[in-house]
Amino acid sequence: MLDPARLRVLVEIGHAGSITAAAARLAFTPSALSQQLAKLERELGCRLVERGPTGVTLTRQGEVLLRHGERVLGELRDAERAVRAAIEAEPESLAIGTFSSAGKVLVPEALAALRERHPRARLSLVDMEPPDGYGLVTSRDLDVLITHRYPGGTLPPDNGLHRSRLLADPLRVVLPAGHPKADGKITLRDLQDEDWISGAHGIPNRVCLEFLAEQAGIRPHVAYETRDYEVTLALVAAGLGISLVPVTVLGDVDCERLAVRVLSGAKPAREIFVVHRKRPPRLVAELVGLLTPGRAG
Repeated sequence: MLDPARLRVLVEIGHAGSITAAAARLAFTPSALSQQLAKLERELGCRLVERGPTGVTLTRQGEVLLRHGERVLGELRDAERAVRAAIEAEPESLAIGTFSSAGKVLVPEALAALRERHPRARLSLVDMEPPDGYGLVTSRDLDVLITHRYPGGTLPPDNGLHRSRLLADPLRVVLPAGHPKADGKITLRDLQDEDWISGAHGIPNRVCLEFLAEQAGIRPHVAYETRDYEVTLALVAAGLGISLVPVTVLGDVDCERLAVRVLSGAKPAREIFVVHRKRPPRLVAELVGLLTPGRAG
């Protein structure tokens, strides 16, 4: 039978992408963690990770064991919580993973309401940029994941978790105030000669921009790369380029320095999802209700 402690070593390495980072999280030395990994590989008779100059990647066998390991650790954590709850030794807890703009706009009010309802509950939050985080829900490191999909992107497999859409977040073109194309109807083809501000290659909002541009028959020139929308809006306000930005990020936009326009003939939106296990604890169900429009009462 596999040792759960060694199984956790593999899961932490898989999540962290490096032995050093996993060792820090587990309060081991890297050499001690490597020894535990080596013992696990000997038990199974196969290599589980490949070491590289920038970290480690799991082999095919390692990926298979990771998925099973996440479920095993999740069940063990559930068992521990159930026992502690039975002896009333531990308050309820809720760990949330969310991407940055949802963490700024959607989550704080819901968490505050949950705190008011359950003042003894232990609430925590960690930044988690999509598509990461699904495995952490399976292993119970997280109870809830808030994630997204932009046009042109794909959702990871749910791996037996429950995933539902919270809302559609429309994308708007943001230009410097006074930009010659800021008035009237505007299409992507009208903007083909502009400098764009977006994430680096592979970042979801960059994938989205390239997908929409391909549909419009243009090739956008991305002059400035950032995934941070506050930086994006500052660069646009300075007159350095234009960008596609979700509506939820535009609540405090400076209308004197920025012009926000709807794309004509297109209605792109990023979809925001909540992910949790299929039999969620009470706090998870309450949080989802608080996050879902029309269900907060």
